[in-house]
Amino acid sequence: MKLEGKVPPGSLGEKWTKFKSTVPLVAPNNKRRIEIIVVGTGLAGASAAATLGELGYNVKCFTFHDSPRRAHSIAAQGGINAAKNYQNDGDSVYRLFYDTIKGGDYRSREGNVHRLAEVSRNIIDQAVAQGVPFARDYGGLLDNRSFGGVQVSRTFYARGQTGQQLLIGAYQALSRQIALGSVEMYNRHEMLDIVKVDGKARGIIARNLLTGEIERYAAHCVVLATGGYGNVFYLSTNAMNCNVSAAWRAVRRGALMANPCFTQIHPTCIPVSGDYQSKLTLMSESLRNDGRVWVPKKLEDAKAIREGKKTGLDIKEEDRDYYLERRYPAFGNLVPRDVASRAAKVACDEGLGVSPTGLAVFLDFAAAVQRYGKSAANVQGIHNPDAATITRLGEKVVEEKYGNLFEMYEKITGENPYKMPMKIYPAVHYTMGGLWVDYNLETNVPGLFALGEANFSDHGANRLGASALMQGLADGYFVIPYTIGTFLSNDIRTPKFDPDSEAFMEAEKAVKDRIDQVLNVKGNQSVESFHRRLGKIMWDYCGMSRNADGLRSARQMVVELRKEFYQDVFVPGSNDEYNPELEKALRVADFMEMGEVMILDALNREESCGGHFREEYQTEEGEALRRDDEFAYVAAWEYTGWDDEPVLHKEELMFENVELKTRSYK
Repeated sequence: MKLEGKVPPGSLGEKWTKFKSTVPLVAPNNKRRIEIIVVGTGLAGASAAATLGELGYNVKCFTFHDSPRRAHSIAAQGGINAAKNYQNDGDSVYRLFYDTIKGGDYRSREGNVHRLAEVSRNIIDQAVAQGVPFARDYGGLLDNRSFGGVQVSRTFYARGQTGQQLLIGAYQALSRQIALGSVEMYNRHEMLDIVKVDGKARGIIARNLLTGEIERYAAHCVVLATGGYGNVFYLSTNAMNCNVSAAWRAVRRGALMANPCFTQIHPTCIPVSGDYQSKLTLMSESLRNDGRVWVPKKLEDAKAIREGKKTGLDIKEEDRDYYLERRYPAFGNLVPRDVASRAAKVACDEGLGVSPTGLAVFLDFAAAVQRYGKSAANVQGIHNPDAATITRLGEKVVEEKYGNLFEMYEKITGENPYKMPMKIYPAVHYTMGGLWVDYNLETNVPGLFALGEANFSDHGANRLGASALMQGLADGYFVIPYTIGTFLSNDIRTPKFDPDSEAFMEAEKAVKDRIDQVLNVKGNQSVESFHRRLGKIMWDYCGMSRNADGLRSARQMVVELRKEFYQDVFVPGSNDEYNPELEKALRVADFMEMGEVMILDALNREESCGGHFREEYQTEEGEALRRDDEFAYVAAWEYTGWDDEPVLHKEELMFENVELKTRSYK
């Protein structure tokens, strides 16, 4: 199978403009005849459904939540990038493009990334028009802050609730189209299969989660905006319902899974505290604007902190190692996420961790409190403030910037981060891999499109902070409304598809058989126990660092665990009722297959790049060692079942506008 990225010809800055001017269109009178299914209501799904509905298409939108507003996009904290250059600090479309390519360690398509940088500017205008309450400076202008991997301030934010506010904006646009009748909303419905007719995606099989009824839905094309697969690790910052099933069912119908080993470990999360945990909590990357990351220099100090005999406040300044500032002076605490996460692991592996488990480092705001306090005192005309005044004023400024994040941290840990340094450690947060798509966001299955985190297209081997919201809204509001015409313009005379046809009935039977298979095992172990064991295998052997021997062992462990699952899992209840355990069982079954392909991809990619760190391939300084001569490609995997070895298809990456070189943040 030859993979065609379909990136249009021409100079980099003109590709998208020329594409929009020449793309096949569907006339308004013909749009009324065409049906589109959108699965997912996060930023990508909600914005796509709303925009396609407004264009005149008949849209059916599905979510397994009780409301579109429950989608996990609501949890995003820190901000959204856009090349507006409002700070006049040297930002531009090209700089955002270059930062994204470099941040992704040169493993993404130039054409897709430059389009993302161009469109980013429109997103802010759209969101402001919707009333999204972005932070503003004293004069009322939109404010910005910095995120990792860049040297400009281009991140727009709404305190620590940016995802929530942007999702409310997309939701109100979606609600308007629902009210007008152009979008038909299906809450509490989970997609369990893709239906192909003559090789093209023409519908889905969904389960009504309240009644258990299996339902068939037909359309001219299907758009998946169902997020990533981070919960394959069990413990992650994702909501517990986040899953890979929609995307994986597409893979089972012939779609390719691209770069699945590229998973992002976020450096600032509340550390694991025990085996009883079922999820982890993110602390926004925006905190690294003002927080300084450090560990004690002395092993005895770290041990004393772990044992509760000392706290971070007891460690003198000269006995602290601000290791990111030391190792990466040009970027300091704002290095990209993969770099910061590996550095934290190295510090803890050396015995310098500061939590009882030994897996935590400090994120300290004391210097920021003093800096802001002195500035605030000066503004108020207090020219010789005492220490208490400086601290009080400084904490007030920090509270205005990060108050909800500090409150969340204190509620979870019981420690006051205004007085004590935060304890943080890396955790699974995002997946750069996803369904393979071309420039049109269409998978290799005609008529099946994938948006946002569900596809692989923009972030390479590592996503920069605040770029997930940017991609989701770019794909939904500004890309898919154009590119979907390349497929649908050939369907303007295609009649509606009959959900009672043979292809739909066969797909429904396959879904019911799969459900019965899981229900009929009637074993002794819970679904949760299998998921936890899978997650531990994935984290231990395919997490922050990987090696060939460990990956080979892990693959065998996952295969054996999957066999055990189908021999001894216990799923209570039946299909004909509300049954969250059945929902979970189907998702975990898909995670097991996905996990095997992730391991295989990590084993195949004999280099280190971005979030994929192979211990055999590192520089003398312990940095990632890329092998561009052999691995400058997208690895797209075809998976047909347990009995067949997954097949690797390659899309070679061409770099005509940036020079391939080793990343340096020093």
